[in-house]
Amino acid sequence: MRSTSDEQPRSSLRSLRNIFSACSAISAVAFSALSAFSAVSAQPPPGARAAAPIDLTGYWVSIVTEDWRYRMMTPRKGDYSSVPLNAAARRAADAWDPAKDAADGNACRSYGVGNIMRVAGRVHVTWQDEETLKIETDAGTQTRLLHFGDAAQPPAGDRSWQGYSVARWQPAGPQRRGGGAGRGGAPPVRGGSLKVVTTHMKPGYLRKNGVPYSENATVTEYLDRHAEPNGDQWFTVTTIVEDPTFLDEPFVTSSHFKKERDGAKWRPTACTAE
Repeated sequence: MRSTSDEQPRSSLRSLRNIFSACSAISAVAFSALSAFSAVSAQPPPGARAAAPIDLTGYWVSIVTEDWRYRMMTPRKGDYSSVPLNAAARRAADAWDPAKDAADGNACRSYGVGNIMRVAGRVHVTWQDEETLKIETDAGTQTRLLHFGDAAQPPAGDRSWQGYSVARWQPAGPQRRGGGAGRGGAPPVRGGSLKVVTTHMKPGYLRKNGVPYSENATVTEYLDRHAEPNGDQWFTVTTIVEDPTFLDEPFVTSSHFKKERDGAKWRPTACTAE
């Protein structure tokens, strides 16, 4: 007959084996889960095009419902009402000479990034590549490139009329700026908006009659897409120009664009100084 003392070691051994087997099973499950998580984590994040919460591509026409005399015609010299200019800016605006601008090769000064989305006309939005959104304008035949991604840094070298634009998508939420509801109170499309910050630009005009912004300006834009109850598609761009050289405070405007079926009415035209 086996003694009780012989049974106790065998029972303890079986218990240890059971515990070891259970731990091994748990470890295997944990390893499999970790491997699966690592495989998912190793996937690169989607590019800006794939991650877009709204679609801004297509042909759009600006709808001018305010500031008609500043956007649909060249205002008279010295008319800079509602722009928070400092004394230096007012002197520059009072000295505006469109003939000199044209002679100096600066006919595009009112088509720079600080004003281009206010110029009446059409825009064509496409993806140049997965990380670069392109906005072309028929007025002044301008091209803007909006750069997404970690490498979006202003280049060394000459400045341009459209400067260097860094873009990022913003998820929808109560803290989002730039447009809110659509025209006529229509709610924005759920998803988000686009924020664009532009620097490294040539000095230009906020209005065609010589109201200036400097090369030190920063232009921040918020683009929102929204729909009317009848199905018309719109986007609104809220533009904030901050300029320590010429502005006492930020200059804020809001411009509306309606989507067109195609590019049948696309008419590129050159810049004009007046």
